[in-house]
Amino acid sequence: MSGIQIVAFLFCFCGIGAIIAATASNEWKVTSRASSVITATWVFQGLWMNCAGNAMGAFHCRPHLTIFNIEGYIQACRGLMIAAVCLGFFGSVFALIGMKCTKVGGSDQAKAKIACFAGVIFIISGLSALTGCSLYAHRITSEFFDPTFIAQKYELGAALFIGWAGASLCIIGGSIFCFSIVENKQTPRAKQLEVSAWGSSVTFGNVPQAILHCVINNKDGICVQQTRFCDVFSNQGLLGRF
Repeated sequence: MSGIQIVAFLFCFCGIGAIIAATASNEWKVTSRASSVITATWVFQGLWMNCAGNAMGAFHCRPHLTIFNIEGYIQACRGLMIAAVCLGFFGSVFALIGMKCTKVGGSDQAKAKIACFAGVIFIISGLSALTGCSLYAHRITSEFFDPTFIAQKYELGAALFIGWAGASLCIIGGSIFCFSIVENKQTPRAKQLEVSAWGSSVTFGNVPQAILHCVINNKDGICVQQTRFCDVFSNQGLLGRF
């Protein structure tokens, strides 16, 4: 189980890295070569800057000067991508605590719940990034295929594909983390055991389900169930020992 959680964490970690790279990238949309008059010069834009480059390898970027003049869909994509990065950070912290291969987080049941919570956070992070990239891509494609749109048309940039890939990895890794609590529920639960010996009732605390049926079978108080043994002492103050 811990190996599967490690794989899930690697998926989520790579996904968050891809989402960060997509958020910081300036290639969310690039100039359509079909509609470009000067093919040696192209323009590419991101969430934070507008850039222009040429065939000689030189390019110049200008940041968006104010958020009030930015179109609404760009602001929405900014918020979604930032939320995805922040959720991914907190999801990584909870995942490290909830993984079975770490020494923090308490019992296996508690760690399984923490790992499941981390998986939910990763899934929400992936959905946020997926929504942001899809919203931006929808705007580009709607303008590209709109015959009444006469301004410069753009095509999908590399950052969108990186963002989609990162979102998919986060969703897959988060789903694997969520299955941690399902598998943990299949393990035997601790129950209370009561054994009657010499007319008195002896209660044992957290006893695995494998030794619930422990029967006194001789005067020494040795109770046997297959290969599991428990010793019962009536006069030493220690009534039960496993």
